Amino acid sequence: MKTYKIASIPGDGVGKELLPIGEKVLNKLSEIDGSFKFEFETFPWGCEHYLDKGMVMPSDGLQKLEKFDAIYLGAVGHPKVPDYVASDGLLYTIRKGFNQYVNMRPIKLLPGIYSPVITKDEVDITFIRENTEGEYGEIGGIFREDSTYEVAIQTNVFSRYATERIMKYAYEVAEEKNGTLTSVTKSNALKHSMVFWDKIFNEISNNYPNVKSKSIFADAMAMFMITKPETFDVVVASNLFGDILTDLGSVLVGGLGFAPGANINPENKYPSMFEPIHGSAPDIAGKGICNPLATIWAGQMILEFLGEKKAAEKLMEAMSKVTSEGIIKTPDMGGDNTTIEMGNEVIEKLK
Repeated sequence: MKTYKIASIPGDGVGKELLPIGEKVLNKLSEIDGSFKFEFETFPWGCEHYLDKGMVMPSDGLQKLEKFDAIYLGAVGHPKVPDYVASDGLLYTIRKGFNQYVNMRPIKLLPGIYSPVITKDEVDITFIRENTEGEYGEIGGIFREDSTYEVAIQTNVFSRYATERIMKYAYEVAEEKNGTLTSVTKSNALKHSMVFWDKIFNEISNNYPNVKSKSIFADAMAMFMITKPETFDVVVASNLFGDILTDLGSVLVGGLGFAPGANINPENKYPSMFEPIHGSAPDIAGKGICNPLATIWAGQMILEFLGEKKAAEKLMEAMSKVTSEGIIKTPDMGGDNTTIEMGNEVIEKLK
C-alpha cells in the first residue's frame, strides 16, 4: 500500500476548522480505495505563531517540509498582523523556496450552485498563473521615506526562463484538456514586459500545433469572463493578472467557498502546496459556518497531483452530488448548515 506523507498547516481563523475536515475526507477516500493511505503531520504555523514567536514560520520551516509529498494549507491571516507579513512569512517563502512556479486555479461551476453574476450553466476554466516573478518581483524599495519627496518603486520581472516554462505548462494542460489556450496580456500599455510575454507565448505556440491559442487584454478578459465565460478552457496569466482574474472567477461559480488552488512544482523536486483561496475569514472564524468545499476541493487537487485519478474523480462526483441535491447548504449557499454537516455530507456521498 502506498503511503503519502502530507504536511498540514491549519494556519489561522477558519483554517483550523476546515483542514481537519479535509483530512477526514481524504482518509475516508483512502479507506474506500484501499490501495493508498495518508499520514498527516501538523505544523502550528501562521499569524498566531508570529504573535507568539515573532515569526510566521520558523527559519528551518522549509527543511521540515521538504520531506513531504504535499503540503495542505488551511489559511493565513490575522487582524493584528499586516497582510504582507503573513503572506511573505509563509506563502511566498514556500512558493519561492520550493520553486512552485505554477499556480493552478479551477474555475468550475458545480451543479445546483447559484452564480450571482452569470446565467450560464457551464463554466469550466483552468487558470495557470506564473507564481514566482512578474509583478510580484521583489526588486524595488521606498526612498526618502516619510518626506515630501517619498518615492516607491516596484519593478516587474519577466525572465525568458520563467516565462517559457509557464507557457509550456499551460500549453500542455490545454493539449490534455483538448481546449483553447488564452493568454492574458496588456501589451498595448506595458510595452516592455507584456510585449515580451506575447512574444514568448507566440514562440511556444509553434511547438503545440494542435492547440488553438489567442491573446486577450486583461481588462477585456475581465469583461468576457462575465459575458461569455463558456468560451474559455485554459488561461495563462502573469502573477498579478492571474491573481485578480481568478478571484473574479470565484464569484462566477458561487463565491470563495468554491475556490481551491494549487502551487505546483511540476518536477517534483520539492513538495507542492494546496489550499482554499478564501483566507482566514476572521469575521466568521469559530462560528462553524464556513463552507468547507474549497478546502475539500484542494484535497481533490492533491489526489490528482499524486496520480490518484480515480479517487480524485470520486471526490469530485461526491461534491457535485451534494451541491446538485441542495439539501445541505452552508450560509454562503443560502442555507443554515454547519461546516461539519457539509463535510459529513460529502463523506456520506463517498460511501
